[in-house]
Amino acid sequence: MGVLALLWGSTFLWIELALEALSPVQVTLARCLLGTGTLLVLCLASGQRLPRERAVWGRVFVAAFWCNALPFAMFSIGQQTVDSGVAGVLNATTPLWSLLVGIAIGSERGVRPLRWGGLLLGFGGVVLIFAPWQGVGIVSWGALAIVAAAASYAIGFTYMGRALVGKGYATLSLSTAQLLAASGLTALSLPAGGLAPVHLDRAGLVVVVILGIFATGITFHLTYRIIADEGATNAATVGYLLPVVSVGLGALVLDEPFSLRVAAGMLIVLVGVAMTRRKKPAPAASAHPPLPSHPARP
Repeated sequence: MGVLALLWGSTFLWIELALEALSPVQVTLARCLLGTGTLLVLCLASGQRLPRERAVWGRVFVAAFWCNALPFAMFSIGQQTVDSGVAGVLNATTPLWSLLVGIAIGSERGVRPLRWGGLLLGFGGVVLIFAPWQGVGIVSWGALAIVAAAASYAIGFTYMGRALVGKGYATLSLSTAQLLAASGLTALSLPAGGLAPVHLDRAGLVVVVILGIFATGITFHLTYRIIADEGATNAATVGYLLPVVSVGLGALVLDEPFSLRVAAGMLIVLVGVAMTRRKKPAPAASAHPPLPSHPARP
């Protein structure tokens, strides 16, 4: 989860830099294609095969729309006007959306008060970092696009957990197929700004390669692994760690604002994540086995 947070949290920085040379559609397609190529290489190296059933591919395309094509595009559009650090903060609403979706469809029952408290505390940390009471024009189209991306992630995670994970396919095979499907879906949007001239220098090329290979391909496969191991809601809680990375990188690399308030918000976010990931303690095993209720018979 820590590795995923570092890679995923850096995505907003790479998107911000990539947008200096590419349009939002071009950024989205480039990261999908490079991510797909990365996972295809890993599939070949490990002997994994892509799904062959038509029904499975249908579900893969649905998941690719909600978890890849749509949110990737929304982030690229939103970050034209929203700082990378703020984008990571807004994306941290994903766990809240995920929990709401889980409650709505009945996959989350009996949520313990500790988890509720962790989610609320994490949201409080996000609000503290964002500080809407200090800004002007907080609710912009860019911010709304990123919030829509966070909600789309939550829907995608839940769908993947119910329709794809645990159905007999390796997560590497599924994640590769899904990014391949997302590449096809994104290619359909090329007429909407994707055919503009590209001005990509060597530094921009490095940025796009990092965004596609590490912040998309590797990151998405790790996300699938966590969904398979711990469920969609627990996977979504990694969103609360993203502001720590995105705000930190935005301040260090892009000279975006950073303050004591932001640092306090990050600490609160970390505590909230820890609370949401606390599991019920396992019943202690008795030191002595229980006596049989009837005398043993020969």
